Amino acid sequence: MPLVRIDIRKGNSPEYKKTLLDSVHEALIESLGIADWDRFQRINEYDEGNFEIPEGKTGNFMIIELTIFPGRSKEQKKEAIEKITGKVCDRLGIEPADIFIVINEPPLENWGMAGKQKG
Repeated sequence: MPLVRIDIRKGNSPEYKKTLLDSVHEALIESLGIADWDRFQRINEYDEGNFEIPEGKTGNFMIIELTIFPGRSKEQKKEAIEKITGKVCDRLGIEPADIFIVINEPPLENWGMAGKQKG
C-alpha cells in the first residue's frame, strides 16, 4: 500500500496529471508488485513562489515521495525509482534530472487503517 505524493508547480492540464499518476502507478505495479486497485496517490500543486526549484532544473521539476510498508529489497526500490523515472520521462517528455524521488518506510506500528494499528 504505497502512499504517493507528487509535488509540482501549478499550470499542468488534467491530462498531464492523469498521465503522471498512471505512470507512477504502473511503475509500482511492475516493481513492487502492488495490486491495480492500490491507488493512494495525490498531486500537490504550488504557485511558482511556493515551490523553489534547484539550480539546473526546469519548470518540470517534481518531487515524488513514496511511503511504503517496510520490507522491500534494495533492488525493488531501485527498480521502482528507475521505472517511475522512465515512464514519466517517456510519456511526458521530462528530463530525468527533473525527477527527485524519496522512499520513506515507517515501521508498521506507525500505520493506522480503519481505526486499527497495522503493526
